Amino acid sequence: MRPLGNTLITGGASGLGAATAEAVAAEGGRPIVLDRQHPGNDLPFEQVDLADREGVERAVHRVAVQHGSIDALVNAAGTDACGTLLDVSAEDWERVVQVNLIGTASVTRAALPHLRASRGTVVNCASTLGLRALSDATAYCASKFGVVGFTRALAAELAGQVGVTLLVPGGMSTSFFDDRPDQYKPGPDAKLNAPEDVARTVLFALRQPHGCEVREMVVCSSEESSWP
Repeated sequence: MRPLGNTLITGGASGLGAATAEAVAAEGGRPIVLDRQHPGNDLPFEQVDLADREGVERAVHRVAVQHGSIDALVNAAGTDACGTLLDVSAEDWERVVQVNLIGTASVTRAALPHLRASRGTVVNCASTLGLRALSDATAYCASKFGVVGFTRALAAELAGQVGVTLLVPGGMSTSFFDDRPDQYKPGPDAKLNAPEDVARTVLFALRQPHGCEVREMVVCSSEESSWP
């Protein structure tokens, strides 16, 4: 089983990203958080907006210089803008795609030379709504369908060089839903996974030996309403 090394985690200040950072640290790895918000602990941290490609490139460069290598990348950052296409402003709609899809690609591109050198692994977080469309979620579905396609193509492109895993989680009990209108929040009977449980599946993918890859994982509550 591969040891955990320097693991770059986008969105590592909250939700699945924070749970993954904690899990990596508990297993002896070094999580390095990329986020707009400070994680509130003493983990290595780079403040960056994933919609800012040049800022992303500078942040990844600083990580490589300060820590010497990048052994894994977990793209866990995500945002949403709920509502019909006409009700969501163009700026809010486009930011969802910029963060979720283009940000994922930007961080991966910037980290790729270092991941090739370490023969590392990338885990990209999509969603069950990257496989199943839902009304009032055009921005989120577009971005996560894009992450699915990007990650599958990346796996083909990097075969034998860098491990690539597509993570498809269902709903999780995080702050992701907090700022939504009530109509877009999970109902009282919603079945949501704990992010700590999903984080353990991320570690499973990261710890596979070279040449053995977990290509895709759907991880959801057994009563998940968005799957299949």
